[in-house]
Amino acid sequence: MGYYFPDELSIFSKTQDIKTVLETVANRYIGQNPPFGVSYYAYQKNGIRQDKHYRYVFDFADIYPLAGLETSVYAWSKLWSDDDMPMTFEISCFGPVIIYCNGERVFKPNVLIERKSELSASFTVKLKKGWNNFVLRFIRTNIGCGGILGAVSSRNRPLSFIVPSWDRDGQKGWLYTLPLKEPLEKLPELGMTEEETGLCWYPLKEWLPEEKAMGQMKRMYSLRKGCYAIGWTKLLAEKNGEYTIKGTNSGSIQIYLDDKRVYVSDKSGEFEFKIQLKYGCYNLFVINQCGETDWGFTAECLFEDRKVMFVNPLNVKGTDEKWIYAGPFSQPVNFDPEKICSADIPLDGAKGKVFWRLDKPHTVIRPYNDNKLFGHWNYPLGVTLYGLAEAGRFIKDSSLVDYVTKHVELCTRFFDYAMWDRDRYGAASMHNLLSTLSTLDDCGSFGSLMLEVSGELNDDAYVRIADYIADFIRNRLDRLPDGAFYRVNPEHLLMDQTLWADDLYMSVPFLCRYYKLTGRQEFIDDAAKQLVLYHKYLYRPDKKIMSHVYDVRHRKATEVSWGRGNGWVAFSYSELLRFLPENHELREELIRNFNDLCEGYLALQDEKGMWHQVLTDPDSYPEASCTSMFACAFARGVRNSWLNEPEKYIEAVEKAWKGLCSEAIDLHGNVYGICRGSGFSFSEDYYKNDLGWLLNDTHGTGIVLLAGVEYGKLLEWLDNGGI
Repeated sequence: MGYYFPDELSIFSKTQDIKTVLETVANRYIGQNPPFGVSYYAYQKNGIRQDKHYRYVFDFADIYPLAGLETSVYAWSKLWSDDDMPMTFEISCFGPVIIYCNGERVFKPNVLIERKSELSASFTVKLKKGWNNFVLRFIRTNIGCGGILGAVSSRNRPLSFIVPSWDRDGQKGWLYTLPLKEPLEKLPELGMTEEETGLCWYPLKEWLPEEKAMGQMKRMYSLRKGCYAIGWTKLLAEKNGEYTIKGTNSGSIQIYLDDKRVYVSDKSGEFEFKIQLKYGCYNLFVINQCGETDWGFTAECLFEDRKVMFVNPLNVKGTDEKWIYAGPFSQPVNFDPEKICSADIPLDGAKGKVFWRLDKPHTVIRPYNDNKLFGHWNYPLGVTLYGLAEAGRFIKDSSLVDYVTKHVELCTRFFDYAMWDRDRYGAASMHNLLSTLSTLDDCGSFGSLMLEVSGELNDDAYVRIADYIADFIRNRLDRLPDGAFYRVNPEHLLMDQTLWADDLYMSVPFLCRYYKLTGRQEFIDDAAKQLVLYHKYLYRPDKKIMSHVYDVRHRKATEVSWGRGNGWVAFSYSELLRFLPENHELREELIRNFNDLCEGYLALQDEKGMWHQVLTDPDSYPEASCTSMFACAFARGVRNSWLNEPEKYIEAVEKAWKGLCSEAIDLHGNVYGICRGSGFSFSEDYYKNDLGWLLNDTHGTGIVLLAGVEYGKLLEWLDNGGI
């Protein structure tokens, strides 16, 4: 019986072929994370916004400055949960707040919290599988009304609250009431219409009567002489034949089907024309120029006297509108259907960038990534995708590399949009970490992966992101007086004034690849310097391994050696030495340090080939990610002649791979024993007993693949006469 499952369920019991193991693990991951694209949502920009930390800000004293004391404002939304699970929220209060989830009260602040907005309180809610109904009651006092609501690490895992009423179901955000003199006798429930609640909910969902009388372009953009706007829908031709498109227009119009102009009118009035279409779906664009007193259009399509339905071209959630709009743009018309249909970058408007919106009050369209993992940007995924790409290259399976490039391209495509969206709405709808760089975690690991696969990408958008990351590391990242990277985060006291072994991987591989991209020597010099400095702060000479963290305030290292923390160190050495010039002044010192560390790690491998969660405690669980990283580092060290006495490391890599296949990878390609994301402690007990393991976590899946790839390369090297 293995540690995690019976021996009979291990992949080792079925195959010892490295390529088959890699294929099984990789395809399991891809099968569970298919490459779906982004989703587009309606969002009312005059509603409740998120701040830069992705917390929802309810400032009703600002919205309703004349509200009477003891009046109540209610906010209503819903939150999806994949499973029955507890979730911990945090709230800062501007006054009394009562929070209900699924009809039960789950939070009420004490008198200190309700008057000290600089403090926050946490509370845990038992979410049920499916939709959960949230109602917040804010009570007006003479010091304020409202609060700031988020979850623990909202910036890392943003909450996605959805409007719950039947009227606007699927729209992003919250509804809220006017100040009410009396508390509600009955709370609103999921699926109710807004009328059924007996309340008027804001933001308003419909135009005022005088606005409805205008053309839609005028009510959305006002009169903009010399400007134009675009309406876009999709037309589904169900049969081959002659179709009639007709409607009205204020201001001149041009009509396109896909990239073909099919109608032009310089005058306001009615229009009608016929066109032969084959079965299929067509993009229908109307370019409308602003008239003297109004602008806008109506349009319908007929086939054999039957109305042909239009379809929302982006399948926008939270609306039944068939048309979407962008503008205003300056003349002359610069129409590029391919650029427009990509819907991934803001467009050049008359007075700055613009994006798509709906013909509803203050209602814009924003892209969101609803996938659990695919298309997201974070540091564990950087390692996961690195492993997938290398596995694809090694086993010559282009589909794995294609999957990685699709993931990266979803990130690079929406980078410009995310930065614009962040500046416009306070928190970007896409790329929450990339758009708000604050730590090395946010940029270096995935940035390195992006550069690693840059040769497979379709365009050079990655260069702008690489430059953005490099500028952050070089010019904005906090450093100690000697230049060592460290963490300053007063909003997260655990991390404030600390130096983590993890940050070598979060920086060094990117700096190496950026050096390769640009040829700028200062970046490879910085990478080499960081390894030397971290060795000074974290090295434990008695055991020849590293502490996890150095606490700057206490001027002490933890003297606790977490497995993956040391794995990051060993793996970072193997990354740097691949790029470091042979004549670099620090190369000899770095190779010496690498040998010392590898000796220390080798001494702690167990009889099954695994390393443990606490390296010095064999009773802690065998941990897959650090085992994989040590195997990678050893294999690279042997192949590149960095390690002394290579024979013992060859044996260690073989044992490690067998251990992973026997103890951590089951016959379906699931990976067990991956330590969850960590905090840190000066006590081994935290790592051993509080920091448990997860199944198929992204901190380990990719590095397991890399271990197999490096073992396979080592065997090929030996077969070709290595050593």
